[in-house]
Amino acid sequence: MTTSATTQDSDNTKSPLILVDGSSYLFRAYHVPYLQALSTADGQPTGAITGVLNMLRSLKKDYPTGNIIAIFDAKGKTFRNDMYPEYKANRPPMPDDLRSQIAPLHEIITAMGLPLIVTPGVEADDVIGTLAKQADELGIETVISTGDKDMAQLVTEHVRLINTMTDVEMDVAGVSEKFGVRPDQIIDYLALMGDKVDNIPGVVKCGPKTAVKWLTEHGTLDQVIANADKVKGKIGENLRDALEQLPLSYRLATIKCDVELEQSAAELGPKAPDIPALTELYQKFELKRLLADLTNGGNEISSTNSKTSASGNSENEQAAVIAAVDVEKSQYDIILDKSLFEQWLKKLQESEVFAFDTETTSVDYMKAELVGLSFAIELGKAAYVPLTHDYEDAPEQLDKDWVLAQLKPLLESTKIKKIGQNLKYDTNVLSQYDIALQGIEFDTMIESYCYNSVATRHNMDALALKYLDYKTVHFEDIAGKGAKQLTFNQIDIEKAGHYAAEDADITLRLHQAIFPALAQSSTQLSVFNDIEMPLLPVLARMEQTGVLIDSDILADQSLSIGQRLAELEIEAHNLAGKSFNLSSPKQLQQILFEELKIPVIKKTPKGAPSTAEEVLQELALDYPLPKIILENRGLSKLKSTYTDKLPLMVSDKTNRLHTSYHQAVTATGRLSSTDPNLQNIPIRSEQGRKIRQAFIAPKDHKIVAIDYSQIELRIMAHLSNDKGLVTAFSEGKDIHRATAAEIFAVELDDVTTDQRRSAKAINFGLIYGMSAFGLAKQLHIGRQQAQEYQDKYFQRYPGVLTYMEDTRQQASEQGFVETLFGRRLYLPDINAKNGMRKKAAERAAINAPMQGTAADIIKKAMLAVDQWLLEQNDDRIKMTMQVHDELIFEIHQDIVEESTQKLVTLMNNAVELSVPLIAEAGSGDNWDEAH
Repeated sequence: MTTSATTQDSDNTKSPLILVDGSSYLFRAYHVPYLQALSTADGQPTGAITGVLNMLRSLKKDYPTGNIIAIFDAKGKTFRNDMYPEYKANRPPMPDDLRSQIAPLHEIITAMGLPLIVTPGVEADDVIGTLAKQADELGIETVISTGDKDMAQLVTEHVRLINTMTDVEMDVAGVSEKFGVRPDQIIDYLALMGDKVDNIPGVVKCGPKTAVKWLTEHGTLDQVIANADKVKGKIGENLRDALEQLPLSYRLATIKCDVELEQSAAELGPKAPDIPALTELYQKFELKRLLADLTNGGNEISSTNSKTSASGNSENEQAAVIAAVDVEKSQYDIILDKSLFEQWLKKLQESEVFAFDTETTSVDYMKAELVGLSFAIELGKAAYVPLTHDYEDAPEQLDKDWVLAQLKPLLESTKIKKIGQNLKYDTNVLSQYDIALQGIEFDTMIESYCYNSVATRHNMDALALKYLDYKTVHFEDIAGKGAKQLTFNQIDIEKAGHYAAEDADITLRLHQAIFPALAQSSTQLSVFNDIEMPLLPVLARMEQTGVLIDSDILADQSLSIGQRLAELEIEAHNLAGKSFNLSSPKQLQQILFEELKIPVIKKTPKGAPSTAEEVLQELALDYPLPKIILENRGLSKLKSTYTDKLPLMVSDKTNRLHTSYHQAVTATGRLSSTDPNLQNIPIRSEQGRKIRQAFIAPKDHKIVAIDYSQIELRIMAHLSNDKGLVTAFSEGKDIHRATAAEIFAVELDDVTTDQRRSAKAINFGLIYGMSAFGLAKQLHIGRQQAQEYQDKYFQRYPGVLTYMEDTRQQASEQGFVETLFGRRLYLPDINAKNGMRKKAAERAAINAPMQGTAADIIKKAMLAVDQWLLEQNDDRIKMTMQVHDELIFEIHQDIVEESTQKLVTLMNNAVELSVPLIAEAGSGDNWDEAH
């Protein structure tokens, strides 16, 4: 089918023709990381749509009189498949989340009034080639917007290429410079090299250099073929072996330039946009910036992203639109003299609130050195104060100590409020310069997280794209990538200044976009104001305190693990009957499933036998080699992640280990930690406990660990108000023993250890939505018996089943669930047509209120504990770590007993539930002893 627009102007030869390779941009946009996170509130992906529409906006801006035509591939095979059935045979099927974006994008482009061409039997390249040739013959200046190198064969005096994603343009000279051959040699060039992506055969081992060399010597593919017998060496043999297929490769690489189209290049032109249709589409797919342009009478090709979310935050999404307007007209100052600095300082001192950001030499707050600071008070106006840029010929900058002395009262003021993006990092950096950041009022990362934890990632680049439809300058854009990446002090001040000032400006815009929407829900606002923002300085203090480790213990453990790994390798080789790489999934697949003939129980998406951990765990029940592989993997991970790495991460400044806690990563509200990750040190394995033994108390101190007992079951008792659960917890019964007595029909005193262990698995498994099938696998019992256990469980605790059913229903109706304190988890797939995705969302709907409420409780406990510690002002007690439902302290041995009692009381009373909260404490010389 060919869909096109009627002409608005009968003579389009006066305007440049812009041919957009829509399919090329669609695929490229789909794979851009910060675009992948974009979706509507109900789960419709919009990243690829956003990328293509941004590209169209860029083209419209660069070619305001251009005649833009969008060309996309049609479904199904093309004439090249008839010519060569293996053509593109290696390409995987299009992902569902990309496929679902094609029809909406086509609808939007058509409603914009742009000609849209989709022609069956040929590729978009062929349609573009045909239109380009027609335009060339008419002398129409033509620009092909694409990222496809094959299009270089179409370049002529009147036809050039532009890649809007990289801002690279190529004319005839540009093609020769990039590829080393002329445009008329590109097909020969492509045929010689072949194309693995399109499965076009070429000459084996013939890369760009060889192809250019041959074409430089002989001019054409025909002449290369004619002189093939003169080419020496292995590459000559490869060339001669390919002679028979090269003509086919040439035909496959040739863009067809005589496709029959309903309208010619001279006839195609735009028509008036369908404003009502566009408005509806922009709202449906939450394309805020485009909607704003329509509302303000702007250009309909101007940009992307808005509607309300199914969250109930509808009309306030307009705040995002307002903040996005005119973002590109910003004015940024780079402050190099005292006069301008003092002007800005006065404005900051007179402001009620301002946004600011630090620029440093490292993302590690313990190693970071301050390079400069940026500020913004009003939209579009920001400033950067460079302090320590030290590249050659760097301009003179204000004295760092003087600037910080001037800023210290401002930054430490509790009256003047601060807005930032990840302000905990800035807090930690400034603490190294004797500045205690105060007045921390708004953090846009946390605003976004509390508003919708799953809508997007919460870094500035992703937020700017999601809520402002603005692509920020990325650090790699000014610093480069890889080993040659510059640190911020090495970056030219002009580039650095724009980047840094933009950070402050965009932070202010994000706050004005997100906070009004967040504030529409009193419960979400309470999570932000009463839990997450107060927690920020608490976490900063914990990070700065760090933990003490014994590197010698870890070194000994590394040696011991290394010896065990060597033993496991020998055992594995003996079982396999040959040597192989235990870390290679491919070799392991061959050994397990081809040579040892172990049955395949699961396959990868590409159809290969899976060697994932859950597969090996199941196979390990019956076969020895998978069991050895599992032990090898576990020990290897412990060695590389902890026993080898932790000693290298000890700070030279403090001789302690400093992690980073993250508030805006997990969907449910739980904290996570990195560098090092303290949340994943295994507690049940002997080697995991040994690692915890290396976390030691300072001299004359003890490690005290306080952990909530069965907190999620207690939360389920409260949420479900099930009489059996509430009574058991209120009377202090062992809930697992009570469940075992019911399930296995025995007296409470007769419950065995194994029965209690099974009941524990049932208690936790079923409240998280585990099916009878899953329970059967976990307990290694039959499906029917597992179903009987499940039935007995819900007979014992009917309130739990009712709660679960009600929660699923509520999630389906409103698109989200809430914790006890109002934290929301949106569930984009809760009404998905895909059964597996829907089931997963339903399980998440049941899990999230419990896990999220547990996260809220431990955070509230941390706030209460921190407040008490501040009141005590006693250096003999420090809160050093948070791991899931556990808080860890260093306490001087003289005050261990009374301090622990107080801490337990604070944690027990952090919140009030219908059942008691029980915090259990232990102490010792190391973390393992204390647990």
